[in-house]
Amino acid sequence: MSVLVDEKTRLIVQGITGKEGTFHAKGCAEYGTKVVGGVTPGKGGTTHEGWPVFDTVAKAVEATGGQRDRDLRASAICSRCHSRS
Repeated sequence: MSVLVDEKTRLIVQGITGKEGTFHAKGCAEYGTKVVGGVTPGKGGTTHEGWPVFDTVAKAVEATGGQRDRDLRASAICSRCHSRS
């Protein structure tokens, strides 16, 4: 399944304060995607690299109007890798 993303898409990055989340959020922004914020439980109400951080995806969508999200939490990535073996 493809997800279409362009310069009009409002992207929320799950795990934005982590190494992978930060790397990919910056890359998406450099490519032209409108990164509107991120999610890291327990860090809501702060900012990271200039983006607002929220505790939940629901709060991020409500506050930013985000349309797509990208899950870059290590546990989510690892569980997908393990499920393929």
